[in-house]
Amino acid sequence: MINEKTIQWLKVASASFIVFGLGIALAANPATALPMTLFTDLALWPFDGAQNPNTPEARILSSVCGGILAGWGVMFWMLSTQGLRVAPVLARKIMLVSIATWFVIDSTASVVAGAPFNAVLNVPFLLAIVMPLWRPTSVAMA
Repeated sequence: MINEKTIQWLKVASASFIVFGLGIALAANPATALPMTLFTDLALWPFDGAQNPNTPEARILSSVCGGILAGWGVMFWMLSTQGLRVAPVLARKIMLVSIATWFVIDSTASVVAGAPFNAVLNVPFLLAIVMPLWRPTSVAMA
């Protein structure tokens, strides 16, 4: 039996990844870039309006990264709603290894890029997936 609270929590986390990914993808168009412009300014603390995410290079990276993040959110949604019911141990492992890989690479690269505050902003996303999956018994209940 699957713990339904775990699935609900993971669905909310998955939806957050999808929404954030769509927001990043929307930043590919200067007319819809304001939310991600503000996020970029926050991640590159101090919040001073000095960032310009409207360069062609930033726009293409927004389109690619936004699509990847939204797709990753869809994957989490499907693993949460279907994978945990069919293969709970495998689905849990896929989600935990995936989120850990993302967190280490994204946070390390953010520090190297001069945006260490982005590593702090990554923590809620990490916890949203890891917390409900931390104990195997939260996934598969006997």
